[in-house]
Amino acid sequence: MSDLTTVARPYAKAAFDFAVEQGALQEWHEMLVFAAQVASDDTMQVFLKGAVGRDKATQVFLSVCGEQLNEKGQNFIKVLAANERLNALPAVLETFSSLRADYDNEVSVDVTSAVALSDEQQAKLSAALEKRLARKVKLNCSVDPELMGGLYIQAGDTVIDGTLKSQLTKLSNTLQS
Repeated sequence: MSDLTTVARPYAKAAFDFAVEQGALQEWHEMLVFAAQVASDDTMQVFLKGAVGRDKATQVFLSVCGEQLNEKGQNFIKVLAANERLNALPAVLETFSSLRADYDNEVSVDVTSAVALSDEQQAKLSAALEKRLARKVKLNCSVDPELMGGLYIQAGDTVIDGTLKSQLTKLSNTLQS
């Protein structure tokens, strides 16, 4: 995946810069989400790797995307196809999303808990994390009953492990040493 990330970065940067210039970040994000889903489809993958030729593959890809792409989005897909980079669309989307989050001063935070968090708990957690990270926070909450209690929070490289399972493991290691 790191190879695709390296390949995708200049395309994502170009799309992002153009979207900012045009004031169309949300529109470009939606187009890239759709195009990445099409590129990730197993049937489309087989077709793109097939022997039908680049031009035919590009036409089919664009016809599948249909009205989901505006003229500039179609041109972007044509550039990717001309350089045989349609398989990099999911990585382009990921990099574009990262650039957009930085631009919006926003961070996506994965929160795992033993039980589902209430709306009030999520609001309090979000406010505390916004203060700590000095950015707008978008919570992605999930439940893992194996944690027994507490929260596991990951925001990029920052990890806060406040789970009961982790605390018990630390206690066990301390008692054994």
